[in-house]
Amino acid sequence: MKVVCAGGGPAGLYLAILLKRLNPSHDITVHERNPEGSTYGWGVTYWRGLLDRLQEHDPDSARAIADASVRWSEGVAHVRGLSTRHHGDEGFGIGRHRLLGLLADRARALGVRLEYESELTEPPAGADLVVAADGVHSALRARHADAFGTEISAGRNHYIWLGTTKVFDAFTFAFTETAHGWIWAYGYGCGDGHSTCVVECAPETFTGLGLDRTDEAEGRALLERLFADVLDGHRLIGRPGAGWLTFRTLTNRTWHSGNLVLLGDAAHTTHYSIGAGTTLALEDAMCLADALHSHAGLSEALAAYERRRMPELLSAQSAARYSARWYENLPRYIDLPPHRMFALLGQRHSPLLPYVPPQVYYGLDKAAGQLEALRRFKRWLGPRAAGALHARSAPRRG
Repeated sequence: MKVVCAGGGPAGLYLAILLKRLNPSHDITVHERNPEGSTYGWGVTYWRGLLDRLQEHDPDSARAIADASVRWSEGVAHVRGLSTRHHGDEGFGIGRHRLLGLLADRARALGVRLEYESELTEPPAGADLVVAADGVHSALRARHADAFGTEISAGRNHYIWLGTTKVFDAFTFAFTETAHGWIWAYGYGCGDGHSTCVVECAPETFTGLGLDRTDEAEGRALLERLFADVLDGHRLIGRPGAGWLTFRTLTNRTWHSGNLVLLGDAAHTTHYSIGAGTTLALEDAMCLADALHSHAGLSEALAAYERRRMPELLSAQSAARYSARWYENLPRYIDLPPHRMFALLGQRHSPLLPYVPPQVYYGLDKAAGQLEALRRFKRWLGPRAAGALHARSAPRRG
């Protein structure tokens, strides 16, 4: 099969790797519009579950990614001079530049052709399969938007994706109050002595602070002052042309048309606050590769990919919507004691939280956690031990 992929991001590169591993005779070319070694953003996050799935699909690239990643198992929130720290699941961070380099090296080693500074705007003739993995601004998808049923909605808040030489030892949240409202940052290590620092604020704070009028250097200097306590004197680092954005949620009615199929952010986006974009893109590639390998006909394979993958995304898409809404309604939660606010930050994916008073929700969630701990203890005891306890405590007869 001759496969042409537009987009040399994680989704496109990983699909090429998987298809070559499944059938080395596939003729695969990946076209990337940007020069090799250039990328937007800083680090990306993922969790143990993705690493396990990478190991199942290609142990070599999984091992390389794991070795290049930093790890954390705690989260910390800073608000009004107070801090609270919680232990959680193991998380991983890796520089996007490093991730793409590892995937590109693996793809080349398997015989994939990589063409940089080469943009596809139309499906090329002679290809059996054309993959649009060229992101939210996909040129291939845009040319055929009616066929895919593309819908895009803009979020309310403004955000900017920066780097810093401050190496965070935990996934860090920092909330700063200004005369124009709250502004906050998410920080996490991504290797090579750097961390990612995403800063977000409401529109009125954005304009009130003058961030809509300052140049990039002035804007970063202002943010450094606002987050001086967590940056510990370290600078914020930008990339040329990487300014403030509003998040664009993209969906498509269908992901394939003829021999053209959508992958990763070209097919769907989820709000960055759940840290799942790269994971979902790589899982798309796994699903599409499995479908192509399992079905003899291309149309059947693409239909199977869409039929399986779309429902799998529903929970993540729902979580992302509620997570974005939590931050858009930050004043509702910010006056809680820090440990309670942080607890509800961890519950921001809940569809119930927006409709229950925060203090009430916190109490209910804490009570439910205690009940769950009791249920886990009873499961650990097992049916025989539980039965024995019941027999000892039952009233004696006769």
